[in-house]
Amino acid sequence: MPTLKANNIVRRFGGLVAVNDLSFEVEKGEILGIIGPNGAGKTTVINLMAGTLPVNKGSIEFNNVDVTNKEAHTRNRLGIARTFQIVRPLENFSAIENIMVGALFGKGDKLSEARSTAREICDFLNLENVNKSVDELTVLELKKVELGRALASEPDVLFLDEIMAGLTSEETWELMDIVKELQERNVAICVVEHIMKVVKELTNRVIVLNKGEIIAQGPYSKVSENKEVIAAYLGEE
Repeated sequence: MPTLKANNIVRRFGGLVAVNDLSFEVEKGEILGIIGPNGAGKTTVINLMAGTLPVNKGSIEFNNVDVTNKEAHTRNRLGIARTFQIVRPLENFSAIENIMVGALFGKGDKLSEARSTAREICDFLNLENVNKSVDELTVLELKKVELGRALASEPDVLFLDEIMAGLTSEETWELMDIVKELQERNVAICVVEHIMKVVKELTNRVIVLNKGEIIAQGPYSKVSENKEVIAAYLGEE
């Protein structure tokens, strides 16, 4: 039984069809890659699934319940979380306070519970400078704060929007190990990513978008050899 399912969803911006009759699903313990060229509709798909944007057509099911018309904060409390492509820490807050916000508003914890949850997440992420203001943190630490805030709501489904961007190879592998551990905890994970080594090593399955439509899907080893995918996105080596 899929944890999250999109059924023929459509999103238009004026005359532009950003997502066109798109259907896919993700299951518990699966890492699904969503790839494609710039403008393919990847982040729009995250916004639609997380409730940041409404669909113009189609439906979205979560744990067998129709959530199509539920707002983002309601979906978050039900168990759908996401990170943002550009990290969005709360300024003048420390790292741990930023993560506490996810527990307070995403899970409904009391203040003491939220701090306990945030400390556990900081330990899991190996985030040491928990009391530093976010403007003092490194890029990797900011990425961990962004991820930690999403995890604080205890999601069943987690969308990661280019979370590896801007990291060194060593830092990328560190975050990949964290994502793999989340998979072992039976979280369904959707990864939007342009770094193909991450997609290749991390995902169980990939869907490739172009102009808001799926042009290929399956294991990375299969879709990376698809002629249409090569022409639209990967290019010839």
